[in-house]
Amino acid sequence: MSFLPVSKQDMAERGWDQCDFVYVCGDAYVDHSSFGMAIITRTLEAHGYKVGVICQPDWKDPQSVRVLGEPRLGFMVSSGNMDSMVNHYTVAKRRRSKDFYSPGGVMGLRPDHATVVYSNLIRSQYKHAPIILGGIEASLRRLAHYDYWSNDLKRSILLDSGADLLIFGMGEKSVVEVADALDSGLPVSQLTWIHGTAYKTRNLADLDDPVILPTWEELRADKLNYARSFGIQSKNLDPFSAHTLVEGYPHDVYVVQNPPSMPLTTQEMDETYELPYERTYHPMYEGRGGIPAIKEVKFSIANNRGCLGQCSFCALNFHQGRIIQARSHESILAEARLMTKDPDFKGYINDIAGPTANFRIPACQKQLKAGACVNRRCLSPKPCPNLRVTHKDLVKLLRELRAIPGIKKVFIRSGIRFDYAMLDPDRSFIEEIAKYHTSGQLRLAPEHISDAVLEVMGKPSNDSYQAFCKEFYRISKQAGKEQYVLPYLMSSHPGSTMKEAVKLAEFCRDLGYNPEQVSDFYPTPSTVSTCIYYTGVDPRTMQEVYCPTNPHEKAMQRALIQYRNPKNYDLVVEALHRAHREDLIGYGPKCLVRPDGPHGPRREGAKGKGPKRDAKGQKGTPGEKGKTPQRKRGKSGRPARGVGASHGTGTNPKQGIYAARGRHHGKKARGAGNGRAGRPQGGR
Repeated sequence: MSFLPVSKQDMAERGWDQCDFVYVCGDAYVDHSSFGMAIITRTLEAHGYKVGVICQPDWKDPQSVRVLGEPRLGFMVSSGNMDSMVNHYTVAKRRRSKDFYSPGGVMGLRPDHATVVYSNLIRSQYKHAPIILGGIEASLRRLAHYDYWSNDLKRSILLDSGADLLIFGMGEKSVVEVADALDSGLPVSQLTWIHGTAYKTRNLADLDDPVILPTWEELRADKLNYARSFGIQSKNLDPFSAHTLVEGYPHDVYVVQNPPSMPLTTQEMDETYELPYERTYHPMYEGRGGIPAIKEVKFSIANNRGCLGQCSFCALNFHQGRIIQARSHESILAEARLMTKDPDFKGYINDIAGPTANFRIPACQKQLKAGACVNRRCLSPKPCPNLRVTHKDLVKLLRELRAIPGIKKVFIRSGIRFDYAMLDPDRSFIEEIAKYHTSGQLRLAPEHISDAVLEVMGKPSNDSYQAFCKEFYRISKQAGKEQYVLPYLMSSHPGSTMKEAVKLAEFCRDLGYNPEQVSDFYPTPSTVSTCIYYTGVDPRTMQEVYCPTNPHEKAMQRALIQYRNPKNYDLVVEALHRAHREDLIGYGPKCLVRPDGPHGPRREGAKGKGPKRDAKGQKGTPGEKGKTPQRKRGKSGRPARGVGASHGTGTNPKQGIYAARGRHHGKKARGAGNGRAGRPQGGR
C-alpha cells in the first residue's frame, strides 16, 4: 500500500506520464475511510484509474493546480469533509481560529466557497478539461439555495463554478460510471443520464417526464416560491421514486438534477471500506503537526449509512437518503482486528459510527423494493405502523467486537435514536449500552424539551427522552454503575419562541445542568430548518413557523441556556422580561437570576444557588438536582448543525468529495462525507 501521487516525482516513481484524474480538495490529504476524498480516490484506483491528489492548493497561485499536469480524463473538485463556510465561520459569522482538516489545525489554507474558487482556478489554466464537482459543499448547493453568510439566495453551484458535472450524495457508484463513460471517449457534455449527478444544459428535449421547478427569477421574486421548490425537492430524494428535476435560469440555461444513485448493497459497502487505505495522513504533514481530524476517527469504524430519522436541521436526508445501508459483521470485525495491530492502538474503539448508530436495517420491507415513502416519515410525528424495530443484529455485533483480543472498550459516540430504542420491547440494546459501552456519560441529542419545537425539528417528544433516561438509569443502577446522560441542546431553532427558550432554561435548572457550550441553530444549505429560517414557512406543509432570525434574539435564547454565566446576566434578564417571566428573577429556588446583578449579595440560606460540583464537575440523574454531569466538549466545541453533516453524531468525519455521513469530529457540522457538524460535515 502507498499514498496516491501528490507530485510529478511520485508519478515518475509509479511510471506514470499522466494521471487519469486529478482530485483537488480543500482538506489536507488523509487516506482514511472517514474522509470522502480517500473513498472516492481509492474507489477509482480499484477500477483501474490513475489518480493524483492536490490538497489545499494556493488559490492565489494558478501554478498550484498545475503540479500534476493536465489529467487524461478530468479534474474532480471538493471543498473537503465540510462546507468551507461552516469550516471557516461560527453561527455568529465570526472567523474560527482552527481548521481541524489542515496541518497543525492552521486556519486559512483554503478559500471561502472553496469548490467555486478551485473550479474557476482550474478553468483558468485548462480551458477544455472536464471539471466534476463533489463533496458536501457541492452536493448541498446543487440547485438554488439559501446562503446564510451572504443572507441571500444563490444559484446552483454548477453555474458559479463553471464546472461541467456535479456528483451529489455518497458518490461511489456515480463516480465510477462517470469515469467509465469518459474513458470510453464520450465528452462530458453528453453525460446526462447518470443517477446521482446534476448538469447544465440548454436542451430539455430528451428528458422523460421531468418535474419543472420554479425558475431563478421566480425564486428571487418570492420567498414562498423557494419554499415550494424545496418542498418538491424533498419529495424527490429517493432513488426508487424520484423524478428528474429542472431549474431554469436566464438565457435559456437549465440545471438538471437526475434521481439519486441507488444505495450500496452490504457487499458493496464492505468493498468500499476494505480498500487499501493507509489509515492516516500523508507523511508530508508530520513536521507541521499532523492533521488533528484524524485523532477522533483513526480508531472508529463506519457501521452504516442513511438515516430514517429525518431531523429538520440535518442535511443527511438531502445528501445520503433514508434507506439504511450496513456493513457485514465480518467486514467490521476484520477492521477491528486490523486496529489491534496498530502500535498506537490502546484498546479503545472510539466509535461504531454512522449517522445514527442503532439503525442497521431498512425501516420496512417496502424500502428494499420501492424505496422510502414520499409523504410519510418513519419516526415522526409518530412511528409508522410498518416500522421494523429490532436491535438484535447490533447487539450481536457489539458482543463480537468486545470478544476480540486486545479490545478493552467499544464506544458508541455517533449518537443513538432513543425513541427508536424505546420502541423495541427487548431492552437488550439499552442494557448493552449501559453495561459495556458507556464510560460514565452517555451523550444523547434531545435538542430541546418543548414538544412544539421538537415537532418542527422532526425529533421525538420530550416524554420519549425522559423515558429513555429513566430506563438507562435503572439499568445502570442495577449494574452497580453511576452514569449520567449528557443532553445536546440547541437554541433558536425555528419554532422556538422566547417562551420555549425559557422552558429550556428551566429544564437545565431542574437538572442542575450547566452546559459549557450550546449549539445555536446554524442555517446551512439544503435543510428543512434552513428553508424555514429563510422563508418563514415549513416547506412540507407551507404553514408559517416562527423563527428567531435577529442576532440579538438568538443571543438571548442562547444565553438563557447558560444563565449561570455572569457574562449572560443582562441578556437573560432582558429575555425573561420579553417572555413576561419576571417570576424567574429573584432569590427563590426556581429563579434563574437575582435582581441585584450577577455578583450581588445573596440572602443567607437562599436556595437556587445551583448544585455544588466536585473538581470533575460530576453530578446526577434527571429529576435529581445537581446530578447531571457537566457537558464535556472537544477543543473545537460542538460543530454546526444542518449541513451535513455529516447526520451521525460524534466522531466520524466521513465526508469528502461525494459523500456525507455524520457530525464533525470535534465540532459536528453536517454535510458532505458523513455527518453533522461536530462530526465531519462531509460529503465526498
